Amino acid sequence: MECEKVILTGDRPTGRLHLGHFAGSLRQRVELQSTHRTYIIIADMQALTDNVEQPDKVRDNILEVCLDYLSVGIDPMVATIFVQSLIPELAMLTMFFMNLVTVARLERNPTVKDEIAQKDFERSLPVGFLAYPVSQAADIAAFRATHIPVGADQLPMIEQTNEIVRRFNGLYRCNVLREAKAILSAVGRLPGTDGKAKMGKSLGNAIYLSDSEKTVSTKIRGMFTDPNHLRVEDPGTVEGNPVFAYLDAFDSDKDGLEEMKAHYRRGGLGDGIVKRRLNEVLQSMLEPIRRRRSGFANDPGEVFRLLREGSQEAREAASSVYDDVRRTMGIGYPNLRVSGS
Repeated sequence: MECEKVILTGDRPTGRLHLGHFAGSLRQRVELQSTHRTYIIIADMQALTDNVEQPDKVRDNILEVCLDYLSVGIDPMVATIFVQSLIPELAMLTMFFMNLVTVARLERNPTVKDEIAQKDFERSLPVGFLAYPVSQAADIAAFRATHIPVGADQLPMIEQTNEIVRRFNGLYRCNVLREAKAILSAVGRLPGTDGKAKMGKSLGNAIYLSDSEKTVSTKIRGMFTDPNHLRVEDPGTVEGNPVFAYLDAFDSDKDGLEEMKAHYRRGGLGDGIVKRRLNEVLQSMLEPIRRRRSGFANDPGEVFRLLREGSQEAREAASSVYDDVRRTMGIGYPNLRVSGS
């Protein structure tokens, strides 16, 4: 019999979510929640690996990220939204898994290498940051996830997880843990509004799902386009132009968009008109998201209730896997268990 399809996905609560998150993962999560058992983690412990001096930032953004989830259509009656730090079994599994991977292997992980370079850690690299792929592996294994929605840059994390799973199952001659497959987004990483390759919470170049109509319009007007498109009559370049990258991601009128691209390439189409189209597309898409977010934000107590219930449900699932892992390893004695363990 085919095993249940289970998804584990989520975000670090270091800020509100933006259009890059929506194009890369959130839309996909909404679609998949009806066909897969879905767990969505708010990874506050992993967020502390490079925000340990700002725990209040991490704590406050738990609510913000959950509001973004609810606003885009994640249904807490279908998907389980939970807070990582409320599931102690995840930390215990991480500790077990850390013995199954070497420092050299973690240092070779290209995603980790890139992020270490971006953050300029050098020799001040926190152990927790180097080891966060192990924590991710524990998160995935704890729910026996079969599928993980990711961008292409996160594929090394899935590979690392599956290596740990194979190492565990092989070492203990069992089939307790399950390997996971990546589900790649159909949309690549969106550039920042400033033309930089990455849109980031800390870079000031993102359009957030919770931005007001006025803020979105202002950000679009200031977007980077083709720096060589100085006059309306000049031919323009579509490739690498952030405005067209956003239209590719969000404009449903593909035929009309192709006509606009052709016009821009041959000249005679101003950036202002292209930006106006993008503004219309984004405002239409974001208006119901903002409306739903506002409704949930007016009742934070209800949001926290959903988080508590989701975290309790997630802990029950993770505890079952943790117990299987501990029994398989032969760790501890039944008569030494204490209340709550």
